[in-house]
Amino acid sequence: MAKVIKQMETIEYKTFENLELYKVARQFRKSVYNLAKELPEYEKYNLVRQIRRAAVSLTNCIAEGHGRYHYQENIRFLRQSRGSLEELIDDINVCIDENYVELDRLTKLKEEGYLVLKN
Repeated sequence: MAKVIKQMETIEYKTFENLELYKVARQFRKSVYNLAKELPEYEKYNLVRQIRRAAVSLTNCIAEGHGRYHYQENIRFLRQSRGSLEELIDDINVCIDENYVELDRLTKLKEEGYLVLKN
């Protein structure tokens, strides 16, 4: 009986913050937020708001899916998160098309986004 109790004591609860996917997505969200701060003032209520909503949705859906009890619910939230990620990559394409930021930086940011997708 003591062995069972001892084993139970060593089991550590894993939160969504322990997920490698969440860690990579969180870093990407920070990078995208920094990009949003550099966009022109006239994009404040359009592209900037869209980028911020999608970036928050990216990590929020990972966290919410982790908190669901059923596997299929978790998958549904991960799919929503993936959609937000794809949306962010397209927003980066808008920044490229409009020459808002240096191309090299935006290319690296897209690569970071695709890294999230691979996790």
